[in-house]
This record gives sequence, C-alpha cells and structure tokens, in this order.
Amino acid sequence: MTTTTAEEFEVHRPRLFSLAYQLLGSAEEAEDAVQDAYLRYSGADRAGIEHPAAWLAKVVTNLCLNRLTSARARRERYVGTWLPEPVVTSDGTLGPLESAEQREAVSMAMLVLLERLTPTERAVYVLREAFGYGHREIAGVLELSEANSRQLYRRAVRRVGEPQARFEPASERQEELVTSFITAARDGDLAGLEKLLAADATWWSDGGGKVTAARWPIEGGLGIARFLAGGGPKFAGGLDFVPTEVNGALGLASWAGDTLVGLSVVEVRDGLVTGVRAVVNPDKLAFARRQLTRT
Repeated sequence: MTTTTAEEFEVHRPRLFSLAYQLLGSAEEAEDAVQDAYLRYSGADRAGIEHPAAWLAKVVTNLCLNRLTSARARRERYVGTWLPEPVVTSDGTLGPLESAEQREAVSMAMLVLLERLTPTERAVYVLREAFGYGHREIAGVLELSEANSRQLYRRAVRRVGEPQARFEPASERQEELVTSFITAARDGDLAGLEKLLAADATWWSDGGGKVTAARWPIEGGLGIARFLAGGGPKFAGGLDFVPTEVNGALGLASWAGDTLVGLSVVEVRDGLVTGVRAVVNPDKLAFARRQLTRT
C-alpha cells in the first residue's frame, strides 16, 4: 500500500513538534512551524530527499530561527514574569519521556534558562543536548562550520549552566506533598505552608497582564507562605485542582467549572516544595486546553 504525504509526515510529527517547542517555548508557534514544514514537504520533490527526518529537522529549525528574533522582542515587552506555554506530556505530545534527561530537556526550568541564549546558540544547544546531534550534523542544519558549532555550544553551556540534577522524578510521596500543599493554601494555613516549603523556594506566576497574578517572582518559603495564606482562600476556594503531568513533571491543572484557568509545575526536592511555576495567562493555556478537552 502506498503511503500518502500526510501519513509519511505524521511519523515525524512528534519529534518535530518537540524540537520546535524546545526552540520556541511556545506550543502554538511550534504547531505553526510544524505545519509550515508539512507544506514545504508536501511541495518538495520527495524522491530527492534521501533522509526525510534530517531534511525536516533542518526545515523546522530554520523556521524556528526566523520566529525567534521577533519572539525575543515580544518577550522584552511582556507584562510580568514570562514562562513557556505549558504542555501536557502524559499523552506523548513531546514524544517519549522515559529518562530524567528527556524530562529535563522539556522542563519549564530548562526552557526558561534557554531564554538566555541567542537564537543560534539555542538551536545548537537543543540539537546537541536534547536530540543528540553531532557537531557535523548541526553544522549541516545551520550551515555553520563544525568549529563554529562547537564554539556556540560551549558558549551556550556557560550561559545555561553545566548539566546538574535539577529534575527529581514524580513519586507517590510527591503527590501526597502537593495535595497537602494545596490544602494548606486553600485553608490559608500559614504554619502548614511553611513546613512544606523549602527556605529558598521561589514562586513564579505568568498572567501576561491578562489576569491577576504576581508580576515578580516571590522569593523564600516564608514569603510564599504569606502570599498564599493571604490570598489562597480567596483565589483557590472555588477551583478544582487536578494532578496533571506538565512538561514532563508533576503539575496541577486548575479548573473553574469546565474552564481551565491555570497550569502549574510544582518542583519538589528532598520532601519540600522548592518552586512553583504557574501559568494563568489564558492565551498561553489554549494548547493545553485542547489537549485536556480531547482526553
């Protein structure tokens, strides 16, 4: 049976979407880039494409590089804290996440760190770290010399930081901790929150100026506890919180009836909450809303 162009392309879609998402930090823009790649693939002379996976990765990477320059300009004008668009990953949307390294690559923390890089540095770093490309392959994708690829990679590593154990896999104990955290926040239990938060914990909220959210990171467990104890009963009282895998990590979907109003990643280490990254900007929830509606 002869496969259609669409069927051929669908084999590559998850990997291409993951690549575009890691390059852009935006699920909506990643979808657009992948769709543009499909249009180019369907219009190309496929008989002359010896390795479709490599050809498509090059197309997607360069489409994303074109988008990154304007995206950086928009983020400089962004109201409050910028966080990546969250993606529900339990359905395989970002491909298999079978190792801590794979989960780390798509984590919110890593995507925020990648914002420190220039577009080309980011492309080199993602292709090397997340997709295992050699510098010769990267040079071919980005039309650089191998020496330049190596130089850009070393620079990116310095800016992002050396790989370290930032990711701790989710466990039943973590889920219990997060449940206790939600209960304490909803009840305005200051003492209970303090016990659950690490002293150096940080809370980030991304409302984009569209909804009420803390515009700057809240530093320190005590500061977060006071923030939540003061507003928790007011803002969380009418919400349902559903454990959801977000960007490869333990997360929470916040629902007001049938409306998704927030997705948060809860970072846990050594039995304490070390960070919360909460996306409540409704524009950034559109992709995840479609994901969760399908399930």
